Order: sequence, then C-alpha cells, then structure tokens
Amino acid sequence: MKKWLAGLMLLMLLLVPFPAIAGVPLDTVKSNVSGVLDVLRDPKLQGESGKKVKEQRIAAAAEKLFDFVELSKRTLGLNWNKFTPEQRKEFVELFKTILKDAYVEKITAYTNEQVNFSKEVSLSEDTVEVQSSVVTKSGQVPIYYRVLKKENEWKVYDVVIEGVSLINNYRTQFREILGNNPPEKLLETLRKKVGKS
Repeated sequence: MKKWLAGLMLLMLLLVPFPAIAGVPLDTVKSNVSGVLDVLRDPKLQGESGKKVKEQRIAAAAEKLFDFVELSKRTLGLNWNKFTPEQRKEFVELFKTILKDAYVEKITAYTNEQVNFSKEVSLSEDTVEVQSSVVTKSGQVPIYYRVLKKENEWKVYDVVIEGVSLINNYRTQFREILGNNPPEKLLETLRKKVGKS
C-alpha cells in the first residue's frame, strides 16, 4: 500500500510542470549564440544594406548574453573600490560600448564555421564554464564562456578564447593605466576610444 502511494506521488510530481527558475547554463549560452549565428546567416541582411540592422541585432544579443556590471567589476578587480558610484556607472557604460563593438566586429567576420558546444564545468556554486569550439579549416578554436547565476538568469561574465581570458586581458591594460593615475585617467582614455571625449 505504501509503495503504491509513493509511486503515485512520484508520478504526480513528474507530471506537474515546475516553473523554470534558471535555464541550464549550456542551453542559455547555446541559444543566445545560435540567435547571433541566425542573424549572421540571414540572407536578407547580407551586404552593405543589411549591415546596420545586423550590427544592431548582434549588439542586442550581446546585451542579453553578458553581465556587463559583473564583467566590469572583475576586470577592475580591487581598483573597482577606487571609483565613485558615478565613475563606476560611467566605466560600465564605456566598457560595455567597447566590448559590444569588439564582439560585433569579431562575430561579423564569421564565415559559416560550425560551433560545437561540448559541456559545462562547475567552477563554484553559482558559476559555470560552458565549453565550446569553433571548427575552422585549420582546426578547432576553443571558446569557453564563464557564466554566473544572478537573479535566476545565467549571464556571461568572461570569455576565454584559446586560453586567453577577456577579463585578464583588459585587467592588465587597465592596471597599467591606474597604477599611478586616478580613475578619471582611465575614464578619459575610454571616452577617447569610444569617441565621447
């Protein structure tokens, strides 16, 4: 009798749909990257006439995929504490523009290579590395997306391409600027880079 009741309860639990709290990290990254690839493959957006729309759609996809505040904090590291709240806000916006432009530029060079997603590797309780590779004529290029669970969503906070971390790459550059200079110096440098000076 007890086994029958336990079996019935288990069956009921399996039939009742649970609300999705957070997507599986690999599926989240894969669907976002696939969305970008669909934009790149869209025949209506080929050539110079579709370039602007293509770039806008890719930038929107990047906004959905990346956690730019987390990326900014981790890139600045301890230097984040030297920035005032206003400076932090401006830094995030400037850095976001630079990253989006770099992402759009790199991804629009895509020429129909195959992207394979292989596995998730847990880094901590709320961070996961989603491993993928791009198959090119000369071999495979490993691209690892490091994602963080925040407010029931998985967002990318770092990308490691062929062993080179996006965060570490920029952190080194920014640390040099901030070594003997105030935060304003870095903001000034970034403003020039994005054409806002």
